[in-house]
Amino acid sequence: MRRPGRHFLQIPGPSTVPDRILRAIDNPTMDHRSPEFGDLGRRALDGMKTIFGTESDVIIYPASGTGAWEAALVNTLSPGDRVLMCETGQFAWLWQRLANRLGLTPEIIETDWRQAADADAIEARLRADTGHEIRAVCVVHNETSTGCTSDIPAVRAAIDAANHPALLLVDTISSLGSVDYRHDEWGVDVTVGGSQKGLMLPPGLSFNAVSGKALAASQTAALPRSFWDWGEMIAANKTGYFPYTPATNMLYGLVEAIDMLHEEGLEAVFARHRRHAAATRLAVETWGLEVLCRMPEHYSPVLTAVMMPEGHSADALRGIIHSQLNMSLGNGLGRLQDRVFRIGHLGDFNDLMLLGTLSGIEMGLVRAGVPHRKGGVQAAIDLLADGAAQATTRAA
Repeated sequence: MRRPGRHFLQIPGPSTVPDRILRAIDNPTMDHRSPEFGDLGRRALDGMKTIFGTESDVIIYPASGTGAWEAALVNTLSPGDRVLMCETGQFAWLWQRLANRLGLTPEIIETDWRQAADADAIEARLRADTGHEIRAVCVVHNETSTGCTSDIPAVRAAIDAANHPALLLVDTISSLGSVDYRHDEWGVDVTVGGSQKGLMLPPGLSFNAVSGKALAASQTAALPRSFWDWGEMIAANKTGYFPYTPATNMLYGLVEAIDMLHEEGLEAVFARHRRHAAATRLAVETWGLEVLCRMPEHYSPVLTAVMMPEGHSADALRGIIHSQLNMSLGNGLGRLQDRVFRIGHLGDFNDLMLLGTLSGIEMGLVRAGVPHRKGGVQAAIDLLADGAAQATTRAA
């Protein structure tokens, strides 16, 4: 049966792809050895440096974020190397599992999945590692399963305070292009990214931003690598080309996405995401529900994970909202399965889209018989309207 109107894709990625990017991807496929392609490749590679906040190399893979995780590890580490990883949620756990499969030795700092990475715990463990057996620290910047954002400058400061030589590897798959991030300024060695969230593209591209220290480590790293090898990529990328067939049409879309982010202004993009997150949390609080992230300083600007009241199913609520209101919300992952639903408010997203999302959730709570207080949507309206009034006043 046909359902009228647009589908609300409010999972925390993939995010909705704007028409302007879809039209760019719709260009005729280009000869990836032509002079024109070299120009496109350089625009994409140089443009991504501005998004990562780096002057170092950025490598683009035709892959999901999982591929970029693997590339970050195999280019910098050797079999048996010890890696310190913070298990802040499902995606941090998956990166840990990948490290195990590659023959690395992950050492885990566990959390209750309701907070971000603990910089103090990282510093304490590195201070105890007097033999410098830990070769890298891996942190997820924005944990998509929980809605907690880690303080990367604090993690860098912890490594420096311990006077430890470990590399810092950071996953920004769900934060890049939506949350303030500065690869060079924050002293990150490898930053992992993906196309399908803040960059507003379909899934299919992933990224490594690479420091000089990481490049030096790649010269002695002994994990097997071929497709993921940085060396061949960087050599070909100097003139805008790739050592194998790239995702040509996705690169059209990537260049368009970079242009869109700069036209709005990155600071304005980040402020918009913070504002929408605040309005969402206010709605959740007004409903009498609980945000999964326990610490306000860790609140994510791109998604909000909401805990269900005892005895109520998050998946049942999501099912009703999907079937009756044509909207998708994120499910609970791993140990959070059926206990939370996740509201995505990222990418090409505005006030009215957020209010439509929150209205669908409030109607869904009623239809699913979930105990709550009314007025969450109105609370969000009041916050957003006040913010718009302030912006108008400042502009005048």
